[in-house]
Amino acid sequence: MQRRVFLLAAAAAASLSGCGFALRKAPNYAFKTIYSGVGEGSTLGTELNRNLEAGGTVKVIRDARLIEQADVILDVLLDQREKTVVGVNASGQVRELQLRTGCRFQRRTLKGKLLIAPDEIVLQRDISFNESAVLAKETEEALLYRDMQSDIVQQILRRLAAVKEL
Repeated sequence: MQRRVFLLAAAAAASLSGCGFALRKAPNYAFKTIYSGVGEGSTLGTELNRNLEAGGTVKVIRDARLIEQADVILDVLLDQREKTVVGVNASGQVRELQLRTGCRFQRRTLKGKLLIAPDEIVLQRDISFNESAVLAKETEEALLYRDMQSDIVQQILRRLAAVKEL
């Protein structure tokens, strides 16, 4: 019995290694330092800077006086959240909301050469609403916004890693 389990585990490991499966690694960036032009109070900026530095190969410069030390500049042109009513019942009470979050950014060199032209990422989620569970819906809304923000950060990181030369 033990031998069968061992053979099945070995076969599974061999098949996974044969198909090219590998865990996602930290991206390799074409730059070593980046100036992050994100507002101080921005949660998106905080998460983005934290993720950039997490790999250990990139130093994020936040002080505008030290911008000359940066290899590239990341400009966040827009970071916004919206909540819109998309559904009401027969008596006019809100039943469904749409949450939207968007980020517009560009990456350039100190000399002004655009490495990533102004690009926009917009995500939206629909959420039902019930006035008898307002606190629960507020918590769900916060979780959805946080999830969308993490998704935007990951998309920005992949786009930053896609540029291979300065």
